[in-house]
Amino acid sequence: MTPNSADPRRTVTVAVVQAAAPLFDTPAALVRAEALLRDAAARGAQVIVFPEAFLGGYPKGLDFGITVGSRTPAGRELFRRYHAAAIEIPGPEVEALAAVTRELGCHAVVGAVERQGGTLYCVALFLGPDGYLGLHRKLMPTAAERYLWGQGDGSTLTVVDTGSARVGAAICWENYMPLFRTAMYDKGVDLWCAPTVDDRDAWQATMRHIALEGRCFVLSANQYLRREDLPADIHPIQGDSPDTVLIGGGSVIVSPLGEVLAGPLRDGEGILTADLDLDDLARARFDLDATGHYARPDVFTLHVDETPRPTVTRT
Repeated sequence: MTPNSADPRRTVTVAVVQAAAPLFDTPAALVRAEALLRDAAARGAQVIVFPEAFLGGYPKGLDFGITVGSRTPAGRELFRRYHAAAIEIPGPEVEALAAVTRELGCHAVVGAVERQGGTLYCVALFLGPDGYLGLHRKLMPTAAERYLWGQGDGSTLTVVDTGSARVGAAICWENYMPLFRTAMYDKGVDLWCAPTVDDRDAWQATMRHIALEGRCFVLSANQYLRREDLPADIHPIQGDSPDTVLIGGGSVIVSPLGEVLAGPLRDGEGILTADLDLDDLARARFDLDATGHYARPDVFTLHVDETPRPTVTRT
């Protein structure tokens, strides 16, 4: 990301994508992601953020036949379909997206569902002009997501240096984990990416709080998903009317002092963009640096274990 030579400011143009992610149809989701990347880049975006689980899908309103102590054959078959739609990393879908970011010379954070053996993980993929740069695995799936996704470990608290800004990601309700936020602030995140499916009004307060607390730009991308975007044989608890909104958007871009720069986007799909003055980071950190001059290490300390935790280690 090279600042405009005609502008003395250090600037970067960012975009958040609000769109429906095809469920159980990963080839279609990949085609959609590639087109949206190109669309955002054509608007000048140098950093582009996609919603949670864009590749692999977020099965809003499905219960997978689960009650406490019991699973159903139909629910197991539904999980098989979800498992089949997840992607392997590395794999062809990641390489296809990496080819696009290499071609466009942009960075992207893309929500996906990763398949590793019999376990799925909710992840954020980091891509850039050099291709695939790494991932972050969601540390704690929320509520019924635990039926579907495993837990990440501390080894994927990824932060990518683009050359002019440091990019990190917290997926959906990870944004509510104070110690996670502290660990990421300590890594010097400038562009805090928040792929999500949380469309509540309260989410906006969280995004503005993190911007103020972390003195960082916050880029939150959410899906806008309607019943008609799901396969016909799927029956979400919200009902089968095609116009029923399952995930209502709310994508937003916020400044390091909590000012809403774009959004929140409601009532449909779209791409939000904003031109960010990176010098606003230093201006905002003048009076608050949560893990620097505003910390009290004599009173509070945080231990972060970033050791990979494989189930089996062979020597």
